[in-house]
Amino acid sequence: MDGRVDEQGITDRHSRSGIRLRRWLVPALLIVGWLVLASVAGPYAGRLGEVQENDSATFLPAEAESTQVLELQRGFNPSEAVPAVIVYEFDEPLDQAAVDAIIADVETISAIPGVQDASGPIPSEDGLAATVIANIVIQDDTEPGGEVEAIREALAESPARELGAEVFVTGPAGFLADFTEAFGEIDGLLLLVALGVVLVILLIVYRSPILPFVVLLTALFALSAASLVIYLLADNGVITLNGQAQGILFILVIGAATDYSLLVVSRFREELRRTEYTVDAMGRTLRGTWEAIVASAGTVALGVMTLLLSQLNANRGLGPVAAIGVGFSMVAALTFLPAVLVMLGRRAYWPAKPKLDMVDPEAQVRGFWARVAEFVDRRTRLVLAGSLVLLLALSAFLPAFKAQGVPTTDFFLVEVESTQGQDALARHFPAGSGSETIVIGPADLAAEMTEVVAANEGVAAVVPVTAGPPGPDAQPVVVDGLVQLQVTLVDQADSAEAERTVEQLREELDAVSTEALVGGTTATALDTNTATQQDLRVIIPAVLLVTLLVLIVLLRAIVAPLLLIATVVLSFAATLGLSAIVFYGILDLPGADASVPLYAFVFLAALGVDYNIFLMTRAREETIHFGNRAGILRALAVTGGVITSAGLVLAATFSALAILPLLFLFQIAFIVAAGVLLDTIIVRSLVVPAAVILIGPKTWWPSKLARHEDLDPEEALEVATTGHSHHDDA
Repeated sequence: MDGRVDEQGITDRHSRSGIRLRRWLVPALLIVGWLVLASVAGPYAGRLGEVQENDSATFLPAEAESTQVLELQRGFNPSEAVPAVIVYEFDEPLDQAAVDAIIADVETISAIPGVQDASGPIPSEDGLAATVIANIVIQDDTEPGGEVEAIREALAESPARELGAEVFVTGPAGFLADFTEAFGEIDGLLLLVALGVVLVILLIVYRSPILPFVVLLTALFALSAASLVIYLLADNGVITLNGQAQGILFILVIGAATDYSLLVVSRFREELRRTEYTVDAMGRTLRGTWEAIVASAGTVALGVMTLLLSQLNANRGLGPVAAIGVGFSMVAALTFLPAVLVMLGRRAYWPAKPKLDMVDPEAQVRGFWARVAEFVDRRTRLVLAGSLVLLLALSAFLPAFKAQGVPTTDFFLVEVESTQGQDALARHFPAGSGSETIVIGPADLAAEMTEVVAANEGVAAVVPVTAGPPGPDAQPVVVDGLVQLQVTLVDQADSAEAERTVEQLREELDAVSTEALVGGTTATALDTNTATQQDLRVIIPAVLLVTLLVLIVLLRAIVAPLLLIATVVLSFAATLGLSAIVFYGILDLPGADASVPLYAFVFLAALGVDYNIFLMTRAREETIHFGNRAGILRALAVTGGVITSAGLVLAATFSALAILPLLFLFQIAFIVAAGVLLDTIIVRSLVVPAAVILIGPKTWWPSKLARHEDLDPEEALEVATTGHSHHDDA
């Protein structure tokens, strides 16, 4: 008898030792591991700018004619110089003093390190303006932002200003410098704004001084780890990173890590009300959430990786960058966060610490979201019909969404010098000046090509690239049997009229030689828009297919995934319709970049389905025990608060992109934020539950759940809110 007692005592001691081991050692090792990783990786989030590539080649369509021209141009200009156009605008016609002042500036500019040469002045026909062209050499993959800034500082003291001139630095180098400066705010301001917004929301949601900082620390650790991997890959040329991708990375990691953390935090609090030991509560939490979080992260990662199918280099680069960020968000939320919560225990929720005897374990199904579930149950057809009418009404405005591209001068939401200079250039010179179209073709057909180009009504001037100063005796430069023509268009280089001229030139030159290629600024914009339209036709079906397959595996069903995919498409159409109303009916924006719908769809399809994953995985769990109708109502009541909070966080973090003064990022920020809120509030809370109720158990076909008999409405609602029915009592 004593031996048995001793054995039992030994067993109890071993059990308690095992609990203590799980309680302290494993979480401590995880926390220490993440602290070491973050200390090494943290600085790389601030160093991503070192491996960014924001030059025009980063955004070029990979196989387009304009890209081929850019490659061939290197034979004519091995230094890969980028031209900066300095525009002088006077109130009165230029006199000798003005010319002398500009010549003095040319000498000053030529002495600036990085400036290969400067030439001018070139006066306008009306005599009120002149230009100087300064070629800036890009060395060691750096960008011309520093050289342009040096030119602008030097011209701040230009003697031409004393004569009443306004001086602007524009052209390709000027625009690139302004883009680089805009993206330079990503490292600090964007991150601080995103974290600040999330912190405020979390403080309001949890009313706890501890949890928000634990969640934000999880997001920051995920961002640090992702930044290290991305830095190493970009530094070794494996992936391409630009400022646009970096900004989206920061926002995506903070939003995704916070969303996954909210799911863990909410379920842990629920389990602490049912379980005495924090280790056991966390075990139940992870068993109840890991599948949804992994499926969610997998959907987003696979969705963004479809961007590898894009014809645009910038899109291809964003795919792996975003996937790496989401992957580390998932890992941090399933390792670091649970470890910290286990160490803190109930203290993490202070001052409202959950206790075993605080509330009935089923009380979470009461409150606001329980009332929403009851409303959906009692007015199912009305809820579904009303929601669909609203979404379809917004979708009707989809054709009004203008995504044919915008002029370069409209890229910025604030006034920058490059756009001011371009406007001044257009006032006094052919609008295509400074952003010439390039024609490269066989040298023996140079005369014929020149004649065809000059005959086009959209062309203001065409000159060959010569070895010396232009003149009647100058000979064209011939490289590998090819010559280069510089074509100045009548219309502004980024206008629709200029793009039509390029299309005409390509057709007309094909009659001379199929080897004649047309490139340059306008051709690049045209090819980019064309490639983006092709991307839409390829990537959107790919994203839908990937998402559908993940949902089928996760839910072990076919009908439910098809329902969710249909809601994703409808939600996206409604979001673009709403955006068209806001962009063009209220804000009077000039249009949208052709890639905006593509980016918006990839993120909304991948992120928007997250909330349906959170809802439907819980619905499946509840349906196993309570049947289809009670299962979806119970899932809505239980997950409503946390999913809505997650949606608010994600919408707020993407909204932070709007602080950068770029039209593209502002529009992406609005569309994703509006789409997430529309999906969270309307689709996930009303459309999906109502549709599941009306479809019935067949929602889960072909799994065994499809063959379960459902409860009648009254009994289903009772089970959903109390966890049992009066039949059980009987």
